[in-house]
Amino acid sequence: MMALQCITLTKQNNDWLEKQVDAQEFLSKSEGVNYLINQAREKQEYDDFVQIKINKGLKSGYTKKQTREEMLAEIKSNLKF
Repeated sequence: MMALQCITLTKQNNDWLEKQVDAQEFLSKSEGVNYLINQAREKQEYDDFVQIKINKGLKSGYTKKQTREEMLAEIKSNLKF
């Protein structure tokens, strides 16, 4: 079920959205707004995922290894099979 909403757009955003509908990028302004909201949600989910990975990496500690080979050997030695 879709919720009926009344929103106010700036003139620039309304003009852009109308151009997208006129160019048949979207069937309606509602479709365009829903598409943009879905894009923002997907970006937020991706950003949250990346932040989790960054935090995990920061919590894992730092290495004093100097070369790529030394770092790779340390990583492999910490792997649990």
